[in-house]
Amino acid sequence: MVSVPNGSALQNLKRVPGEPGEDHKYEAAEVPDANGKDKCTQNIVWRNVVWMSLLHAGAVYSLFLIPKAHPFTWIWSYVCFLVTALGVTAGVHRLWSHRAYKAKLPLRIFLAAANSMAFQNDIYEWSRDHRVHHKYSETDADPHNAKRGFFFAHVGWLFMRKHHDVIEKGKRLDFSDLLADPVVVFQRKYYKISVVLMCFIIPTLVPWYFWGETLWNSYFLSSILRYTVSLNVAWLVNSAAHMYGNRPYDRTISPRENRFVAFGAIGEGFHNFHHTFPFDYSTSEFGLRLNPTTCFIDLMCWLGLASGCKKTSPEMIQARKLRTGDSSA
Repeated sequence: MVSVPNGSALQNLKRVPGEPGEDHKYEAAEVPDANGKDKCTQNIVWRNVVWMSLLHAGAVYSLFLIPKAHPFTWIWSYVCFLVTALGVTAGVHRLWSHRAYKAKLPLRIFLAAANSMAFQNDIYEWSRDHRVHHKYSETDADPHNAKRGFFFAHVGWLFMRKHHDVIEKGKRLDFSDLLADPVVVFQRKYYKISVVLMCFIIPTLVPWYFWGETLWNSYFLSSILRYTVSLNVAWLVNSAAHMYGNRPYDRTISPRENRFVAFGAIGEGFHNFHHTFPFDYSTSEFGLRLNPTTCFIDLMCWLGLASGCKKTSPEMIQARKLRTGDSSA
C-alpha cells in the first residue's frame, strides 16, 4: 500500500538538481568496494530517528489525556483518522499510484487535502515510491523490502538512506501521468503549508472552537495521537501484511491476506490479492468485506464523482487460485 505506504515525509536525503519530475534522484553515501566499484552505504538518518522517537513519546503521553478530554474530541479524532486513511487508501494508493479508478476534480481535491492530513509525503513522491515497491517487490530496489525484517519494513527504512537500487531502478519508471494532474502539482508545490494546516492546525482548532476543548488536549489527541496511529496502521501494510497470513492467490510471493491489517487500514490488508491483481480498485476479492475504502469509492461513483473502477473478473480470480494459490481459500 501502500504508497504508503505506505511512504513518509521524513527523508533526510539531498536532492540532485534535475528536470521537473525527476526529483526521485537522490544522493547516496558511496564507498569503493573490494573491486574499486561504488556501492551504497545505508547510513542512519538520525534526524528521522529523533523525530519518530519524539512523535511516539508524544503519542504515549496522549493516552493519559484521553480520560480528561471531551467525548466529542474522541469522536473528532477518529473522524480525522478516517479522513487521513482515505487520503492514503482511496487517494494516493488506489487512485494515483494504481489508476484503479477515475475521480473528478472535487474528489481529487478532497483526497489531496486528506493526503496532506496523512503527512506521508506528497502525492507524487508517495506514488513514485509505491510503484517502485510493486515493480521490484522485496528486492534491494524495494524501498521497504520486507526480506530485511519486520522492523525495517515497518519503520526502519525511514531511518536509513535509500538503497542504491531503489534510486537507480526507480529512474526507469514513468511518472509523467502524475505531473499531468494539476491537483498533484498544486499539492506538491504547497505541501508543507498544506501539512501544517491539515495535519495539525485544523484537527487542533475544531475541538477548541466548537465545544471548548483545551488546545493542549486537542493538539495531542487529534493531531499527535491520531497521526502516530495512522502512520503505524499504514506501516503494518508494509510489514505485517508481507509476513503474516495466507496466500490464496499466489503462494510464490510474500504479501499475505491479513484481516487484522485490513480492519485497521480500512481495507488495505488483503495484500496477496493486491499484489496479484494490483489494478483492482477494491484491492480485495470480496468487495465490501472489511473494506470501507471500497464503500467510499462506490459511494463516490453513485454521486457521480468517480467512475471507471477496474475490477478483476471472478473467472480470472478462480483460475489464478487454482494455478498459484496455496489452497487456503
